Amino acid sequence: MEAMSPEVVKMMSIAFIMGVGTIAPAIAIGWMGARGVDAMGRNPEAAPKIQTAMILAIAFAEAIAIYALVVSLVLKFVE
Repeated sequence: MEAMSPEVVKMMSIAFIMGVGTIAPAIAIGWMGARGVDAMGRNPEAAPKIQTAMILAIAFAEAIAIYALVVSLVLKFVE
């Protein structure tokens, strides 16, 4: 059985990073959005505070996906 070339390993690691780096934040954003809307439905008076915290948390989760993209691009284009 032939060993994989370094280029194949590099491409597979990029695919893994982008897969995990986008699926995990997507699940987190969906979960935070659902919990935020649920909380606003239970306590409408606190909706502005909940919404602000929810949007901030979603932005931090999205930053993780952007970091994964940056790492993948560095692996792809830096020799």
